[in-house]
Amino acid sequence: MSKFICRLLAWLCLSFWAQVQAANTVSSSTEASLARSTAPSVVFLNPGYSTEPFWVSYTEFMQAAASGLGLRLRVEYAERDPLAMIRMAREAVTATDRPDYLVLVNEQYVAPRILQLAQGSGVKLFLVNNTLTSDQSRLLTENGAPPSELLGSLVPNDERSGYLMLKELLRQHGPLAPGQTLDLLAFSGKKLTPSAQLREKGLLRALAEHPQVRLRQLVYGEWNRERAYEQASQLVKRYPQTALVWSANDEMALGAMQAFEEAGRQPGKDVLFSAMNSSRPALQARIDGRLSVLFTGHFSLGGWAMVMLHDHALGVDLARHGGYDQQLDLMQSLDQARARAWLKMNPAKDYRLDFKRFSLVSHPDGERYAFSLDGLGRR
Repeated sequence: MSKFICRLLAWLCLSFWAQVQAANTVSSSTEASLARSTAPSVVFLNPGYSTEPFWVSYTEFMQAAASGLGLRLRVEYAERDPLAMIRMAREAVTATDRPDYLVLVNEQYVAPRILQLAQGSGVKLFLVNNTLTSDQSRLLTENGAPPSELLGSLVPNDERSGYLMLKELLRQHGPLAPGQTLDLLAFSGKKLTPSAQLREKGLLRALAEHPQVRLRQLVYGEWNRERAYEQASQLVKRYPQTALVWSANDEMALGAMQAFEEAGRQPGKDVLFSAMNSSRPALQARIDGRLSVLFTGHFSLGGWAMVMLHDHALGVDLARHGGYDQQLDLMQSLDQARARAWLKMNPAKDYRLDFKRFSLVSHPDGERYAFSLDGLGRR
């Protein structure tokens, strides 16, 4: 009898221990599931094509930030269709599982319509890269305050970037003799895009400082390589003395470059090209010297927006940390050595910055965000 009792007690103990372990496993699983379900959710309406190098790299950096900060991010590509962007916004703000935050670009002026759709939804909107125009802001402002759905915005200094691109082109060209002139062609993006307009404004400011540079024609390549190629094929014949080509992005610069090469002109030698962004073909062109000026950095805006939304979800008052509309001077001019380092970058590894160190959750009020790309491309 005593042996039977001992075996029974042992079995009961083992059974109880197994139940405790199972309960702990279920509890841990439930806690993990709860943590995932309560993490702030974000939907980003990407205005570009899902194959467009700039917007793909933009998404990669944004996803790395969201992962590092514990945010749930879903990205939807509008494929350069503003009506699709509005449709996606409507679906997001009316869904039963609507996100906490909707991040969008005021591409082709869609933001007011999306703000209207979001009214009463409880979804906070955050603008990146292109914010409201002054006219839009004035029309949407009630009693001196923006709509309650609009949390804020984060944009690059596009005007300064457009200005510096031409200044750097001229620096690389070298000083002009008295009476010497230079012919310039310019390729802007979509006419109804604030970033394109601001880069043009910077270009015109630089031109005002250099009256010897003659802007022969500014065309709208709509950020597209093939369109810029077709335009440049005609312009190189019309203005055979062109010495400088300013482009608002890398795709247009590469398209224009191809047209000039086919016309017998040598990029980096008898005609100098500038561009923005950091696609692999653009980086290679900068390394080879075919592209003389390359600015980049604004692909990171979505990632920094993730830091700000992470902080807002934890109670940080963004208005006390730089204000409602924030502008970053993150653009970097890549020389050949930096372009070579950036070309070697692996987004899956090198975009894994410690994004939490940029957070202001643990900082007192009054501190500003200090975002930086200095760690990229230096490994």
